[in-house]
Amino acid sequence: MAGHSQFKNIMHRKGRVDAVRSKLFSKLAREITVAAKLGTPDPAMNPRLRAAVLAARAENMPKDNIERAIKKAVGGEGENYEEIRYEGYGPGGAAVIVEAQTDNRNRTASDVRSAFTKAGGSLAETGAVSFMFDRVGLIAFPAAVADADAMLEAAIEAGADDVKSDETGHEVTCEQTAFGEVARALEARFGEPTRTALVWRPQNTVEVDDETGEKLIRLVEVIEDQDDVQNVFVNFAVSDALMARMQG
Repeated sequence: MAGHSQFKNIMHRKGRVDAVRSKLFSKLAREITVAAKLGTPDPAMNPRLRAAVLAARAENMPKDNIERAIKKAVGGEGENYEEIRYEGYGPGGAAVIVEAQTDNRNRTASDVRSAFTKAGGSLAETGAVSFMFDRVGLIAFPAAVADADAMLEAAIEAGADDVKSDETGHEVTCEQTAFGEVARALEARFGEPTRTALVWRPQNTVEVDDETGEKLIRLVEVIEDQDDVQNVFVNFAVSDALMARMQG
């Protein structure tokens, strides 16, 4: 599957997540606290909080850490974070969208700009590349819960727009406004998903050569390494050969 998840898989295989687990948990806890502050602290009644908790579980974040992050919101503790979207270009003109949560807009803008520049990219104005993406809901399940035809049928019945299935699992996408309803319907049928999130899906994915692909992967890594960055979305895909080399 192309896009953001493709490069997350590379980083996992390289052991990068293990090397920065403390930073990863901090980002996951921040999203849990922000989601709980914006809505009810009950994951069953707050789709964004439930998505944040699922993401934390997927990274084996301890239950105590999750509960502590929710309690911070209930108790009014912690910083008040502002959500900001940055857009820019990577090597070869690839489009990049960055989502951040910050308590200091100037610091985060400087850090993100520096990360783009360091890895051969450039920060652009908001709206410069987002028109090349669609904001959609994503619900992911393990491959074992259903075959491709059964998942497609269930997704259509639930009101989803598209399903991508392969040996790693199923990714169901739907309109942003239908996200909660589709997620609930599919969970009732197949059990807890491995991921639910609102994502930026590229309308067209651009293939790049291996040299450019390596530079772009480095760009994603450098941006994601910034403390305030929560998500990075791209519109490019690399070759299977490069994927194999990076995962080796």
